[in-house]
Amino acid sequence: MNDRLPPGRLLRSRVVDDPGTVLADALDRGLTGYATLEPQGTLLAEGGGRGVLVFEAGVPRLAYHPRTGGGEGALSAMAGPGPCRVELCGAPADALPAFDAPGPSVDPGAAAERLAGDPTLAARTRRRAPGGGDGSAVEAFLADEAAVEAVREEARAEAERRAEEWGLRSALCDRERSRDDARPED
Repeated sequence: MNDRLPPGRLLRSRVVDDPGTVLADALDRGLTGYATLEPQGTLLAEGGGRGVLVFEAGVPRLAYHPRTGGGEGALSAMAGPGPCRVELCGAPADALPAFDAPGPSVDPGAAAERLAGDPTLAARTRRRAPGGGDGSAVEAFLADEAAVEAVREEARAEAERRAEEWGLRSALCDRERSRDDARPED
């Protein structure tokens, strides 16, 4: 993949302790382009190679490493303790490898999880990803207060029905009364 990358506009080149700073920078910039990462072992001439992340609108979409090829395995090869040299480059989307390439494609938040160990950044990245919307189906459901309240009411009704069926209705009422008595008056 390195030979298929266009010459990009260099935006950042430095040695960093935490690749998360570069991932957050790319996300904040809405970068379409790529980053090259050389882990500590490569910097110390122990081999390993330079990995590449390709971004679309700040979201890592492809990963490649010469030792492992593309995809999730490339992220594992790029991860490691210690500093790494990072170059962040902007490039036109049409000059980059296809974002839907099956081999090197990665989950949008995987780079933040594997390279930076940052679940918050991973969640932010997934929300920004195409089709990411405002999170998972669970998050979307929880944001719908009417739907959540309907489930609560259904659960209460079911609990009361079972309490009645099992002869626990009076215990449930006593418990509610004692909880109401313990509440401070307005």
